[in-house]
Amino acid sequence: MYKSIIIIGAGMGGMAAGIYGRMNGYATTIFEAHSIPGGQCTAWKRKGYTFDACIHHLFGCGPGTKIHGLWEELGAMPRKLVYPKDCVAVASADGRMFHDFYDLESMERELMEISPADAKAVQAYVEAVRLSARDDLAGKMIMGTLGEKLSLLPTVIRLLPYFKLSMEDFSRRFTSPFLRRAFPLLEYSNPALPVFLHLQKHAYGLAGDIAWPVGGSLPFALSIERRYRELGGVAHYSRKVGKIIVENGRAAGVVLADGSEHRADIVISDGDGRRTIMELLGGAFADERVRSMCADPPDESSFALTVFLGIDRDLSGEPSALVLLLDRPVVIGGYENHSLEMQIFGFDESMAPPGKGVIKVELVTTYSYWKERSANPERYENEKRGVAETVIGLLESHFPGLKSQVEAVDVTTLLTWERFMGGTHGFANLPNKKMDILGSVIGRNQEKMLPGLADFYFVGAWMSSTGALFTNALSGRTIIRDICRKDGKKFTSVPPTA
Repeated sequence: MYKSIIIIGAGMGGMAAGIYGRMNGYATTIFEAHSIPGGQCTAWKRKGYTFDACIHHLFGCGPGTKIHGLWEELGAMPRKLVYPKDCVAVASADGRMFHDFYDLESMERELMEISPADAKAVQAYVEAVRLSARDDLAGKMIMGTLGEKLSLLPTVIRLLPYFKLSMEDFSRRFTSPFLRRAFPLLEYSNPALPVFLHLQKHAYGLAGDIAWPVGGSLPFALSIERRYRELGGVAHYSRKVGKIIVENGRAAGVVLADGSEHRADIVISDGDGRRTIMELLGGAFADERVRSMCADPPDESSFALTVFLGIDRDLSGEPSALVLLLDRPVVIGGYENHSLEMQIFGFDESMAPPGKGVIKVELVTTYSYWKERSANPERYENEKRGVAETVIGLLESHFPGLKSQVEAVDVTTLLTWERFMGGTHGFANLPNKKMDILGSVIGRNQEKMLPGLADFYFVGAWMSSTGALFTNALSGRTIIRDICRKDGKKFTSVPPTA
């Protein structure tokens, strides 16, 4: 008799758990509170424009890499893709621009034209990217066999200095004031991130493994949901889980918000970890360590405020991502900004009506700032309108005439994510909101289970401790593999009919 699994949430981890569960003979049922699958991998329409909330640089687009293999198993590949020429561009207020091209010759030529005196730093950067691109480094480190991981040691050893060196640290090698200010912002405007992460992204872009799925996040998520249903998986939408049933120290099913009860041999949560632990389980399986993770997270969160703009303007000639340096700091949403980080969707015609485009500007703010304002709905909406007006005014300096071309505006805050995705304090559903990318690579800090509760597992960001789409998908694969091992079954990633 096959075991049954109930999965809470149709996010990337939940759908992946459902797919691999079906591949391995388990009966799987997903209950999703939202009306559509994808979780945070989502988008929506405004006046004919598509506002995409998730994908920036999608790893796994190049055949032959480990992550590409994962997407193939999940039904997300092959698909129509667009390959941007640059990783990101940085523009100064006085009109200077640096394109961080994936092509190393183009990038080196651009850097040398900006600052010939920085030849040594430029060469070091180019050689570090070239070294990073020698192998499927990230894929094999995360998903490879022991032999494959050991084969990477010579390259990893040479790259070790870049694990500790931050983007800010590396920028000090340049003498050009412009490059010193631009370089720390190349990796999602976070100067504290290790250079290694940027080198990996650049290397995979160079190899043609990073691209944009035409149509964006929602069609990407829907293709994975389609694979799940093709395998016989069951999914129910607009069905919120209110409680996890526990009997004799094991998870035995769920009770929905409508009071209906559904039983299963195993329960997997792709929901927010704090709500799962403290609300769905009533805090009954939270020891001191787990309770510390469920305490109120730090108030500040990166890119917790987003301004979407639908613009009557051809953006096809613009870079796919742009950091706009400001000539003076501007306070937006209670946070002082010295630059604006944005995606410019001119490369995908499906994102806007013909001849038009979308810009998404991502800003740092705090949860408390918006929570306080939400007590008065009118004040909350006025504040969001003010944020949009400020951002449009700042963009006008780089895109003259843009102010009169804006046709659609949407502003999302952490409260938006709370309302639609069910996360606590927004979208980064990580233990204590601390992203641990390197830890995830080596399997450290993965919160898979709870003390004293059998037949229960986490997937998604709470389990992986990262926000990357492929790590969330991989978490579902990992948990089903663990369940198979416990049941004495050989794990497979091939559909039963193949």
